[in-house]
Amino acid sequence: MMAVAERALRALPREPEVVIPSLIIPVFFFAVNLGSLQNFAERGIPGLDYRAFQLPTAIVFAVTGVSRASALVTDIQSGYFDRMLMTPISRLAILLGLMMADLVQVILLSLPVILLGFLVGVRFDSGLPGLLLFVLLTGLWGLAFTGFPYAIALKTGSPGAVGASFLLFFPFAFLTTATLPLEALTGWMAAIATFNPMTYL
Repeated sequence: MMAVAERALRALPREPEVVIPSLIIPVFFFAVNLGSLQNFAERGIPGLDYRAFQLPTAIVFAVTGVSRASALVTDIQSGYFDRMLMTPISRLAILLGLMMADLVQVILLSLPVILLGFLVGVRFDSGLPGLLLFVLLTGLWGLAFTGFPYAIALKTGSPGAVGASFLLFFPFAFLTTATLPLEALTGWMAAIATFNPMTYL
């Protein structure tokens, strides 16, 4: 299992196209939302620190969908996955090794976004313990979403299907309190966000 995780992590520096979008997208949305909605949100809801409100959203966009499922598809297509199954290592151990690599990657990706939050004035009232808990929850959040693309990879062996599986996240993410608190939403958006489970995660 550790060998699988180590192999997956060693491959990351050779795949900047996997890592860079996971940083650019959340930073972009964080900056745009602060620039366009901060004054509106803080005027409408006294006491709201919109920067602190937006930081978890940026983190979610950074780490959700981070997965080595596409690498698993490559291994399936090249026959490497079948060769691994011929060794004493089990399929479960292979998947757990990949998910362990995902956990490390998720935590590493969250750190630059958290640093950006600090640069714009976000602070953790609970200090270092609160920050460490936040990073841990970030890792668990990202890990919770890795099972679905791995299932798609094992079922189809198709990179297109794995890539499309990540798109299912975005409608659920935007139809929540991702940009504004629930009390600032109105009409159908407020109704959908109220019943969207992701609003409460």
